[in-house]
Formats: sequence, structure tokens, C-alpha cells
Amino acid sequence: MLSLFYKKKKPKTSEIKARARRNLNKQVTPNKKIYVLDTSAIINKFLPQILKKGLKGKLIIPHAVMAELENMANKGREEGFLGLEQVANLHKLKNNYEIIIHFEGLRPSEMQIKFAKSGEIDALIRESARENNATLITSDLVQAKTSQAYNIPVLFLKPKIQELKKKRRLLFWKK
Repeated sequence: MLSLFYKKKKPKTSEIKARARRNLNKQVTPNKKIYVLDTSAIINKFLPQILKKGLKGKLIIPHAVMAELENMANKGREEGFLGLEQVANLHKLKNNYEIIIHFEGLRPSEMQIKFAKSGEIDALIRESARENNATLITSDLVQAKTSQAYNIPVLFLKPKIQELKKKRRLLFWKK
């Protein structure tokens, strides 16, 4: 009788995300494969790290990713410049690692850019992975879970959000 008066507690967003991360692949395999890079993996500086762990093969950077980075940089956002720098550094890294860098895919239309927040550009990136029978490398949980739902292999690299929050607090206090 008392149970009628108690509502079931809603899980917190952090609990939902933790459950979602449980069955995502987080391991780099040393086999030569084909990989498609998501914008989030580039911006979060994961590329040098995963190459050191033994990633080998063809790295595809969709034109949609480059367009997204350009758009951010044109708007003066630091992530855009950081991402473009990371991609430029890949050309230096290919001399030390067994990787081939390839740019391909459609550039997003004006409509897709306008609706980027609703997943339009992510869809172009997933399509590139699907067409190439490739593993998608991302640090975007929603992109990873959506790819998994489409049966696209995913290498999920969890971003270090705590470090970003600490940096922001420090910058806030310095002002």
C-alpha cells in the first residue's frame, strides 16, 4: 500500500551514460584495418595516443569532419583550430607509424551544417564508415551508440571531461 505513494527514482544522466559506455569497444587492435575518424576524436587529441598503442591501417577523414573543423575555426572557436592542427600533424606522424591518410566523402550541404546539432554531420561520418566497412573512432557517446545501433564497428575513446572542467574553473578564477 505504501509503495503507491513512492515514485521510482529517475536515474541521473551520469548513470545513464555510464550504462551506455559499458558495451563499447575501447581497445586498439594492432591489426591493419580501415578507420574513419570522427570530429570528437580529433579535437580531443586522441590520434597520437592511439597510434602509440599500435593502431595501423588506413585512416579516413571524411570531408564532413574537415568542414565541421573549418566551420568552428571560421567562427573563432579554439576546437576548430586545434582539430585542424591535429589533422596537419597526422601527416608528420605517418612517417613513424604504419598509417595511410585518406580524405573522402561528401561535404555537408548548408542544410546539414545548419542542423549539425541534430546529427546531420554525424550521419555523413557514419555513412563513410559504413561504405568503407570501417571502424568509427569517436569520443562522442551519442555517435558511438548510434553507430552501434547501425551495426557499425566503433572504437570509443572517453574524453577527459574532468580535466576540462578544472581548466575552466581555473580560467574563471584568474579573470
